[in-house]
Amino acid sequence: MIDAHIFLVIALILLSTKILAIFVTKIHLPQVIGALVAGVLLGPAVFGIIQPSETISVLAEIGVVLLLFCAGMETDYRQLRSSLKASALISALGVIVALGGGFGIALLFGRPTFESFFVGIVIASMSTSITIEALTEMGKLKTKTGTVLLGASLFDDIFVIVLLAIVMGMGGAAFSYAALALVLVKIVAFFALALGVGLLVYKLFNYMYDRFGAARRLSVFAVAYCFLMAYLAEFFGLADITGAYIAGIAFCSTRCEQFLESRTSKLSYVFFTPIFLVNIGLHTSFAGMTGSLVIFTALLVVVAILSKIIGCGLGAKLSKFTNRESLQVGTGMVARGEVSFIVAAKGIAAGYISSLLFPSIIVVVLATVLVTPLLMKLAFKDKAGVPLER
Repeated sequence: MIDAHIFLVIALILLSTKILAIFVTKIHLPQVIGALVAGVLLGPAVFGIIQPSETISVLAEIGVVLLLFCAGMETDYRQLRSSLKASALISALGVIVALGGGFGIALLFGRPTFESFFVGIVIASMSTSITIEALTEMGKLKTKTGTVLLGASLFDDIFVIVLLAIVMGMGGAAFSYAALALVLVKIVAFFALALGVGLLVYKLFNYMYDRFGAARRLSVFAVAYCFLMAYLAEFFGLADITGAYIAGIAFCSTRCEQFLESRTSKLSYVFFTPIFLVNIGLHTSFAGMTGSLVIFTALLVVVAILSKIIGCGLGAKLSKFTNRESLQVGTGMVARGEVSFIVAAKGIAAGYISSLLFPSIIVVVLATVLVTPLLMKLAFKDKAGVPLER
């Protein structure tokens, strides 16, 4: 039987996120900041009213999957296809600069070479969901910058997963080029499968919409397809959010896209997304932070922010984006998230990095998550401080 306490927890999460969202909006800050702060305040880091739990984590994971699914449906497919080369370059330079920065800071503080390289991998990835939330709130998701950010986030997942496979292999006796080749084959196989199934889904839903109209069964089938693709992504070694986003893309050009997006977004934003954002704050902990570790963490936060702005911004500039657009791309790639936690957890479990560094990783993720909406809001404003038109 379910513990009735979870209902109180959910009520507190939904009320606190809405109250703080209203407050931060009054002082001209993005609403996502309010939800993140709510998690920190409610969690062990401050008042300890709510403790992290498996139930909240599961609801949060559903939230991020639905968030990416909605983002996929809102994507301009033609613009995404035309910006794939730019997305790959932006992601690659961002990963390289962030990896190098994390590696250098860890070496500077006397960490072993292999551990330092692993720290670089940890901060190389970005959090797609936070950027999408900020873009959606500002009405910039379907812009040229928003589209290339979504594409770059996909490549970020791929690059980091491949790097993780290489680094894990370097640290273990079982490493082989065959194992690395298998990782690459699985990634290619997933995208080939997603493309083939996506084309079938596109034609099927257009047919169903023409025959049945805006029937409720369409949204049920669409959400089911979202979670199926999330599962398949995990099965092939990718993040579930990658599968969810690609599932959304299958619907972005269908005639029923607006109907499906309106139904799914309500499900996501009213319930699951607030829980996802609060869950990030609930996992914030500052225990075990010694003096030298505080300095290390502070420098790692600075490097994590600047490396993405510089690396991804340079990639955008080389892809013939304007200076303003390059800055928008760079700031949009700053947030770290669940992939950083996954990489860090795997490194600690394998004994490749010290568990003492985990609080630093948590702080880096939280700091970048908090600062990204603020930086994006500044980057998307004109010289007079007025938000740019859609």
